[in-house]
Amino acid sequence: MHRNPTKPHHPFSRDPKGGALPCLAIIALLLITTFPSSAQTRPSTSATDDHPTILLVVGAPGEPEFGREFEKAADHWTQAAKLASAHLIQIGRDESSSNAPTDKDRLKQSLATELQRPSTGALWLVLIGHGTFDGKEAKFNLRGPDVSDQELAQWLEPCKRPLAVLDCSSSSAPFLNKLSGPNRIVVTATQSGHELQYSRFGVYLAADIADPAADLDKDGQTSLLEAFLAASHQVESFYKEQGRLATEHALLDDNGDARGTPATFFQGVRATGAARDGATPDGLRAHQLNLVLSPAEAAMSPQARARRDDLERQIESLRAKKTTLPEPQYYNDLEKLLLQLAAIYDKTSTTQPHR
Repeated sequence: MHRNPTKPHHPFSRDPKGGALPCLAIIALLLITTFPSSAQTRPSTSATDDHPTILLVVGAPGEPEFGREFEKAADHWTQAAKLASAHLIQIGRDESSSNAPTDKDRLKQSLATELQRPSTGALWLVLIGHGTFDGKEAKFNLRGPDVSDQELAQWLEPCKRPLAVLDCSSSSAPFLNKLSGPNRIVVTATQSGHELQYSRFGVYLAADIADPAADLDKDGQTSLLEAFLAASHQVESFYKEQGRLATEHALLDDNGDARGTPATFFQGVRATGAARDGATPDGLRAHQLNLVLSPAEAAMSPQARARRDDLERQIESLRAKKTTLPEPQYYNDLEKLLLQLAAIYDKTSTTQPHR
């Protein structure tokens, strides 16, 4: 968990350690803030398979009241999948049969098939249900045999695509430790395997993932980070209004340090603490992942979005190293990155037709 919170800053308006950006960087800033709003036409559907995949897994409900909540969350995800034109795979919502493969086998096979499919779209693995933890191993409760954190880590090891794992179950925190890694976002409903009560986080997250009301930076789309923050605040409000001690505290990890950051460590969409070993703070990659794209975002090609996201991560990495670099080198490197970023938006605005 991150510590030493500091006052947040706008990522491009001013250097995080103080001091105005040089002249060319200011020019880049003007380009950045101008061109995204001018590209408002959705591109035609491409033959390239860059659509996201949502693998939606609904676990064993236990009590009927929990089952109804799980179905409500699953319905929100299916609606979001339609809005995103996502490839949707559902497990656990059909009638179970003694002759059919178990949900665990179906999950394993679905992941194996999906990871072999040539696709550049993000893979969203959404787990809705209950979980358990025995002090050593965490499990997500399925109909039939459960799946452990270690098993899921092994099945996901070949994944090269952008990956978001959203474990919305109780006792889910150990999954974050096992699944954390490069080019991955992991969200868990709890900060400890010992938070074993029913988790409400998943229902809120499902409702927020495509809700414009959760769009904090008002860019016309709701990122995974914004949905995580909104859901976390809704969970906190629920327990306060009920006068009850909170039994769940969600975490987000997207820098691969296997630690995770709670919503309370963010101001706006920026984490307020430094990450371990000079890593960028959690949140940037999750804020770059949007299930339902705005018209301006959809107007960019997948290649341009990927390049843009990579440049933004390079900028954050450079900022984390500022105190170790000579000042002229730091500003020179930052300027180059900002100008490359502006060039992407420039190209997007000039190649897309306008309405």
